[in-house]
Amino acid sequence: MQHSAPPTTATRYLYLARHGDAGHEGPALTHAGRSQAALLGRRLARVSLDSVHHGPLGRAAETARLIAAQLDGATATEAEWAGDYVPYWPERGELPESDADRILDFLGDPEPAEREAGLRLVREAMAHCTGPVAGASARHELVVTHSFLIAWLVRAALDAPEWRWIGLHVGNAALTVIRYAPDRPASVLLLNDMAHLPAELKWTGFPKEFGAEFGELGV
Repeated sequence: MQHSAPPTTATRYLYLARHGDAGHEGPALTHAGRSQAALLGRRLARVSLDSVHHGPLGRAAETARLIAAQLDGATATEAEWAGDYVPYWPERGELPESDADRILDFLGDPEPAEREAGLRLVREAMAHCTGPVAGASARHELVVTHSFLIAWLVRAALDAPEWRWIGLHVGNAALTVIRYAPDRPASVLLLNDMAHLPAELKWTGFPKEFGAEFGELGV
């Protein structure tokens, strides 16, 4: 009796980028946001990306187009699962008592349809983005998205509690890379890396006190 060989899997490298600066989260990038996106594109031009996906909102789509313009023959594809949504609403009992009120006030009280949509979309994102890939060759995939989804994917890679995506702040056009290799845990290789940005373009998208504190340190 012949036995078929087990399916081959290879490493997935997932590149995650938040959109460039869009002021108070407007539909279009600011001048600074366009500069951030172009600089990130130049950095990613060193990588042979197999796919580029972006969320449907204007600020993510524009960022992806500016990045793709720096890449050799890349086409950016819109994906609903890469959009701006809350991936998980925690229950009070999951949260530290000292922070529960603040976190629940921040998230608000969602309608059932909003909660269900977030759960559906994050399941789709996990299916599309995580784990090793089929085949013998590694894949390099870029997703241009929003802070919440990046925080969720980092949380998932670290097997942290589901509520712990909250508090992972992501900067505009910062680069995060997660490695999914066969037969080993996921690895966060880069987190919020801004080496491609000059000092004046760093720390947008963070709470204001973060930018002030880290900017003074020259980070």
